[in-house]
Amino acid sequence: MIGLLRGRVLVKQPPSLLLEVNGVGYELEAPMSTFYDLPDGDQEVVLYTHMMVRDDAHSLFGFIRESDRTLFRSLLKVNGVGGKMALAILSGMSTDEFSLYVQSGDVKALCRLPGVGKKTAERLIMEMRDRLDKTGAETAVVPPAAGATSGRASADGDAVSALVALGYKATEAARMVAAVFDKDMDTETVIRLALQGKAKG
Repeated sequence: MIGLLRGRVLVKQPPSLLLEVNGVGYELEAPMSTFYDLPDGDQEVVLYTHMMVRDDAHSLFGFIRESDRTLFRSLLKVNGVGGKMALAILSGMSTDEFSLYVQSGDVKALCRLPGVGKKTAERLIMEMRDRLDKTGAETAVVPPAAGATSGRASADGDAVSALVALGYKATEAARMVAAVFDKDMDTETVIRLALQGKAKG
């Protein structure tokens, strides 16, 4: 089982990234909270990882903080929550916000996440309340990265693609991006603001 990787990020295409470790490239999926905090340029980064093995695929997930991985693993134990939905939850709101909504039983707030309907939201609240105290979640708010994920000219298109990959419908993703997009923004900033706008909506 791969638990941690130390290397340099070669490609960032949310929610996927390519990490080079001693000449070997690892393809990982990561929540936006990890992308926001990745170092710029050619700096080394340490990612905590979780490997998911299924009959049809082996998936590797990466997290900048161990607490995010712990929450991710707790989410996977909830009936009906898979890797894609767990990533969407970690991308759509901070661990503090998620904890607040679960502890307060805010079904409406959780339903703003892609793929989360009323029944799933109620299940998350019921099953996660006791587990959240054991995640050791950090409370720091993660700032957006300063560097662009790709060319700014395509930041809006890349942001829409990332949101679709996280589970939003294409038309909804396009609306979310259009509501916040500015030509001077990089991809990660567009995604962050779009997700914040959805969370407040």
